[in-house]
Amino acid sequence: MVKSIEKWQFGDFQTPDNLAREVVQTLRVNHQISPKFIIEPSCGKGAFLRAALSIFEKSKIIGLDINEEYVKEAKISVSEYSNHENLTVYESDFFGKSWKDFISNLSGYILVIGNPPWVTSSELSILNSQNIPSKSNFQNRRGIEAITGSGNFDISEWMLLQYVEWLSKKEGTIAVLCKYSVARKVVRQVKQKSGSRFSAHIYLIDAKVHFGASVEACLFILSTDVDDELDCKVYENLQSKNASYLIGERDGLILRDTVKYENWKHLAGQDLRYIWRSGIKHDCSKVMELEQVHDALYLNGMGKKYSLEESYLYPLLKSSDIGNGRTSDYRKLILITQKLVGDDTSIIQDKAPKTWQYLLEHDGYLKNRKSSIYKNKPPYAIFGVGFYSFKNWKIAISGLYKQLRFCLIEPLGGKPVMFDDTVNFLSFETEEEAKFIFKLVTSSPSLEFFDSMIFWDEKRPITIEILRRLSLKAVAKELGVVENYLRWAEAFQVASNGQLELGLAEQPSLYTVQMYT
Repeated sequence: MVKSIEKWQFGDFQTPDNLAREVVQTLRVNHQISPKFIIEPSCGKGAFLRAALSIFEKSKIIGLDINEEYVKEAKISVSEYSNHENLTVYESDFFGKSWKDFISNLSGYILVIGNPPWVTSSELSILNSQNIPSKSNFQNRRGIEAITGSGNFDISEWMLLQYVEWLSKKEGTIAVLCKYSVARKVVRQVKQKSGSRFSAHIYLIDAKVHFGASVEACLFILSTDVDDELDCKVYENLQSKNASYLIGERDGLILRDTVKYENWKHLAGQDLRYIWRSGIKHDCSKVMELEQVHDALYLNGMGKKYSLEESYLYPLLKSSDIGNGRTSDYRKLILITQKLVGDDTSIIQDKAPKTWQYLLEHDGYLKNRKSSIYKNKPPYAIFGVGFYSFKNWKIAISGLYKQLRFCLIEPLGGKPVMFDDTVNFLSFETEEEAKFIFKLVTSSPSLEFFDSMIFWDEKRPITIEILRRLSLKAVAKELGVVENYLRWAEAFQVASNGQLELGLAEQPSLYTVQMYT
């Protein structure tokens, strides 16, 4: 990884020679390009320059870099090439150069190649680096971020969009190494702005092997040589001849696999009976999460023991528990101060005086929670809590883990299980209903539908938004069990005015009374 501030502020991941040659070879063989000009705007020590000289022997090559020592090293490294006179390398600041004038003077097919900095604007701001573009609303952000230019973005994303602008009225190809997430963002912006002018290809690479970086990375190619396929083709590696899947937009959604989505898009729709929720948000784990030492004695995150009533303590399964399938037992309990968001918490004082005293002792920690959601709320408030939290049976999945692993959760210790806010779940009254829905959720059609939309390199790949796109009724129809689904869905009734209303079992106020009396 990057070992110094100097390397960090320039996003300095030097490309190995063997990788640079593979990239250039892929461009020549798979994409059959023959550029008149090759430009590398951040050439570093010259790996791509050397590869280009070897494979595109007649092209005019121009390399630029802000680092004077790198420029010298690059020049020396190509001096023995027979065609080195085709290469010009000089020192230049990318963000200060008049690229519009530079590109306008070039005629013929242009290849823009390289490895732009793998660093974000926020990281550069932390370092007070000057190696950063001027702030602008290039991502069409709204509100204060648009005004201040304060939104975080990858420098390579900004540079790539500059490259696209260069070729807006030229013929050519852009081929860069970058984060997979950056490539996806650029694909979407280019399609929105330029329509079908550019075709897109992504070849996945192993950044750990080549750069020692734990990030999903790729060779990203944008070309004015448009083919019949408007979606972005994704290849497993640089040696692949056939695309593994296609990234594209359908029904207003950006999809990881458009072919798979087309197969199962009839499963899309809102499910009003079964609504995915997130777990409890409290932002104070040292106080709100405890381990049971014995009987009524509990240990908090600061290593202190307290005697507390059981009435407000519930078994807790965190994202790591769900992601690893550890669901038959629990390690921690969570203090649930409310039954519904906004509930008065002062009733704890009478019902569980030891618990109330514990909260008072840790009042400072809870008042210092940063999130604005706690402002003007009852003391010790939590979020992500409701009547659904207290149902005994649940289906849960971690939002953080890179797998579609749904878990069927039963009560533990005689109480319903709670989750942290990185877990998504459905809840049920009975084991029978939970098991029926579990079969629907884990069926092949459901899993393929979800998989078509999930970008696994995201920090939180499995979101509630994605889970809520699936109609379980449509899945039940697909599997031939829609009658069973409708039997469970009878909790919903249509009122005389034609509006959909909750059945008795799903009405929060009535349900809460049943649970807590």
